[in-house]
Amino acid sequence: MTDWLLPFLCGLGASVISAWGVGGGTLLLLVMTLFLGVDQRTAQGINLLFFLPTAVSALICHAKNGYLDKPTLKNAVPTAVLAALIGAWIATAVDVEILRKPFGVYLLLSGVSLVWPQKKQA
Repeated sequence: MTDWLLPFLCGLGASVISAWGVGGGTLLLLVMTLFLGVDQRTAQGINLLFFLPTAVSALICHAKNGYLDKPTLKNAVPTAVLAALIGAWIATAVDVEILRKPFGVYLLLSGVSLVWPQKKQA
């Protein structure tokens, strides 16, 4: 029973935090790699799968409320898909140990940018 209980509780907690808009997927990624012994590539894949239902529900809500700018979507989606495919190819072609440090720096800078006070624009 304990083999699945801790991962389940971590996923549940990350889901709740994601619903609040705090970034539960990133927290889930850290928990999986640091505490649950999941290798980074697998954890990133799980994190992407974790993100999909959240993204779909947000897209539906934004579309329903008229918050989507269709011309921007038509320009952004092809570029985003191409970038995602290239990123996936790089992630599978490069050794995990090479990706670990830049990803850690990215997470650190992301956290600092959230904590650091932003200058107000006049």
